Amino acid sequence: MDVYLKEVATGDIYEGEILETIPKELPFKKDGWKFAWRQLAKTEGAMLFKITLKDSPKKLEGLLLLTLVNDELLYMNNIEVAPHNFGSKGQYENVAGSLIAFACHKSLELGQGNYAGFLSFDTKTALVSIYQEKYGAKTAVGLKMYIDEIGGQKLIDRYLNIDSSTQIDIEDE
Repeated sequence: MDVYLKEVATGDIYEGEILETIPKELPFKKDGWKFAWRQLAKTEGAMLFKITLKDSPKKLEGLLLLTLVNDELLYMNNIEVAPHNFGSKGQYENVAGSLIAFACHKSLELGQGNYAGFLSFDTKTALVSIYQEKYGAKTAVGLKMYIDEIGGQKLIDRYLNIDSSTQIDIEDE
């Protein structure tokens, strides 16, 4: 799936894509990543996705791990931007937003019954307000959150280039 990433230093927009990935393409924690992705890849039912720039497809910009709970509810197990994209000094914006929008797109595709279009996930206390403000997530209970089909569609419209008629609005993350 096509996406657009914005280089922080220049404001230039670059074409990227989100693709399924395999464990041998995953980075090691020692390379600056916060999660042990190769271990996470062993999660039962794991669906792994990477985001890269089209002109540098071997350089990871971010990763996403999804699972389908009870064959009906899509769960975002883990999401991480590459170390060079982390925080205010990151190289590219829109990485996390693009991955979350992609997860919402997959929830429309894979979710069943009342869960079609719903993306669920757990988060850290420090990230609750970020998920609410930037991505329209809602709190279910405690640190369990979700994005419903309406919020998910807004993210899809904002971050994903689903067809050539879609107007991409790149905003700061």
